[in-house]
This record gives sequence, C-alpha cells and structure tokens, in this order.
Amino acid sequence: MLVHICCAVDSHYFLEKIQEEFPDEKLVGYFYDPNIHPYSEYRLRYLDVEYSCKKLGIPLLEGSYNLEEWLKKVKGMEHLPEKGDRCTVCYDDRLDVSVQKALELGHDKFTTSLLISPKKSQEKLEKIGDKLTQETGVNFIFRDYRSGNGGQVQGERVKENSLYRQNYCGCLFGLSAQREIQKKIMDEMFNPISNQIMPESIEERLELYQRRNDLEDAGEKYKLIKQRFLNYRLLGGKVSIAKKIVPSYIMCYSTINRNNTNGRIEYTKDGINYLNRDEVKIIDIQTFNLFAGTSYKDVKELMYKPLDFYKELEIRNLIIKNPYDLSALIVLDEIIDDKYEIEINATTYEDIKEEII
Repeated sequence: MLVHICCAVDSHYFLEKIQEEFPDEKLVGYFYDPNIHPYSEYRLRYLDVEYSCKKLGIPLLEGSYNLEEWLKKVKGMEHLPEKGDRCTVCYDDRLDVSVQKALELGHDKFTTSLLISPKKSQEKLEKIGDKLTQETGVNFIFRDYRSGNGGQVQGERVKENSLYRQNYCGCLFGLSAQREIQKKIMDEMFNPISNQIMPESIEERLELYQRRNDLEDAGEKYKLIKQRFLNYRLLGGKVSIAKKIVPSYIMCYSTINRNNTNGRIEYTKDGINYLNRDEVKIIDIQTFNLFAGTSYKDVKELMYKPLDFYKELEIRNLIIKNPYDLSALIVLDEIIDDKYEIEINATTYEDIKEEII
C-alpha cells in the first residue's frame, strides 16, 4: 500500500493505525507536497517525516517539488478560505500524483494521511480517492482515525516522539490568511540577504530538528521545551551622511521611534559615537573588530558574511552594556563629522521558540 504523507504530525499516528489494521501490507510512504512554502519549510517537514518513518520502519520516497506547476493550478483561488476550492485542487493534485506512483510501483492500494488532519475535508478526499480508484483500479483506503479520541491520541504521539508541530497548513495563501487573522508578522517569509539564521526562523528549526535526529541516533537523552522571548526582524534600513547613502550594518535589536531620525555626533567615548537624537550609537568597522575579535576589511564584508546571530547579540550587549536595550547600534566604514540621516524599519514582538535540553 502506498501512503501519501503530508507531514509527520498527521502521518505518525495514521501510519501506526494502518500498520495495525493491515499487518500483512508492505507500506511505502510517499512525500508529495509541492504546496508547502517556502522551500526551507518543505525541507523541514520532509526531515521530520523521514525521522518518523524511520521510527516506524517504513520506507519513504520523495516526490518532486513542482511548486510552479502547483501555483498555476490554484491561480485565481489565492484568497479562498481553508477547505475551499483551492484546497480541493490541492487534494486532486496530490492524490492523482500519488496514485500514479502507486501504479508505477505495482501497488494495488493507496491512502493519504490528509484524512486525519482536522484542517482537511474527509468527504472531499473520499470522493477524489474513489474517483481515482474507478479510473485506475488502485483501491483507495478511506479511514477515519481522527474520530472518537483519535485527535487526542495523535497529539500524544506527536509529543512522545518529539515531532515538529508546524503552525500553518503549508501553502503561502493559508499562511498569509492565518497571520493576518492573528495580526502577526509573517516572519516565515523573511530571509536576510546575508543568510544569517534568525531566531525562530525555519532555518533555525531545521538545525534544531537535525540535532534531535543526531541525539536520537546517538541514543542520548533529551527533551524539547518551549521558551518565550522577544523576537526581532529588520525589514529595511539605510544611513545617509551629508545626503549620501553609505554602506551600513544595522546590528540586531536596533530600533528607532517612527523608523527614522537625523542628527550629529555629540559625544565619543571608547570608539562609540553617540548621536544627539534617539539614542543612536555608531561605531566604525575597526571598533567592531576590536569588540568582536574579527578582521572584517569593511562593512560590505560584514553585511554578506555576518557573525552568528547569537554571537552578534553578545557583541551588541558588550558594547551597549544593557541586554534590554533596543536603541540603534550601527556599524560604518568611518565616522564623519556631518549630518546623519538614519532609517530603520524593524519590529520586535513576543514569540515562542523550541530548544533542546
């Protein structure tokens, strides 16, 4: 039996039940989910499914990530609600490709872990599956494992196995609608030009769950816990001196009231230059190197090859000497005695992240 898998949160308990009900079937997992966006999230969910299937002793195949084709299929349905026609098109695509894979492998049965997801319509999935059975002869196995206490047991399995519990269905359109309702920044879609890994980014989660896998393989004891913290994203910024934009590196947790300010340096001490407005501090690249123990030749090199985020935060705290400070700290190639105009579009917000202890 080929089992289409959407994510480990849904598939782990579903696969356990299928194994229990069909003990003589050779199960093969098939991860085909081109709707998942961005690609880093796709990789994270595949990593988690791979981990889950390994625990269950089920071989796993990966389908193609044909996002562009999927986007063409749902064009014009971007703003439809969850479980609407866009989702139906998505079910059609994933089940159709899955049944073709089942035929290719010589399977006579197929099913999908989408059936256990509370965000999916079982009725639509059953109709699509039955239609594909009529067209191909591959029997669609419909099972409702979420009724009764299925949802509760599913949640217990997720916790017991330290699975990645994603906080959106998968596609860009579902994500944007959900974040709009939550009035929360869609930070899943932000990626610094430097590729610096930000707190609670998908890339950081990838590292976290890869570490989980390594600890599992080594047989070491661990636990996933959640931490509440103040998150930060820099959306954009620039510095001009005498009306000329200059290369600048805006360090983490730098904010300015109303996103912009201007002024002149009024005081300098220990290489730190204090602007006469809005608590802005400016240092040159040589001073940064002294504090960080680095050897950047200029700000552009720092911009494209920055320190690890948490190391940068340590340097910031070393310079400002206040871990709760949100004033702007900016690195320039040189300090010039002229008028500075500074724009920083940044946001800070309460967030929760996972850690391994």
